[in-house]
Amino acid sequence: MVRPLAPRPAPQPALQAPVDRHTHTVLHAATLALVEEESRRRFPVTLHAGVPGRSARHVEDPPLPDAGLRADVVLALLRAAAALDPRPALWLTRPGELTPHDDDLRWVGPAAWAAQALGMPVGLVVVTRRGWFDPVSDVRREWRRLRPRPAAARERP
Repeated sequence: MVRPLAPRPAPQPALQAPVDRHTHTVLHAATLALVEEESRRRFPVTLHAGVPGRSARHVEDPPLPDAGLRADVVLALLRAAAALDPRPALWLTRPGELTPHDDDLRWVGPAAWAAQALGMPVGLVVVTRRGWFDPVSDVRREWRRLRPRPAAARERP
């Protein structure tokens, strides 16, 4: 006798407002890390998995031409991140404004596939110097002036 498969729940947007405190803290730290660490005006798109300070990353220079390769990269990063942190985030850093760009949209599908393959409830978030946003649900947080912390505050554990 063949049993029918149980219906899968419909995929939900990665983030829904209001954003929980942990997610807000991680994404604020990711934005702040980008402001502090990247001084160039134009820099390559970078995919991060984990939490700021303990993350695996892939610098896309040159861009990967195939969605399957991008899915493999996300899968590997999420596996590495799961070993570093029990609740990893997945974010893409890039220059520019908080509006959807081609780079963001090229990574959304592979990121969703990899997260679902691993059974991880994580979605891709885009981080720029001005804030972060979810390209699927458009949940976002912007700052007018996000300033780097003083050097003494960065050195403390």
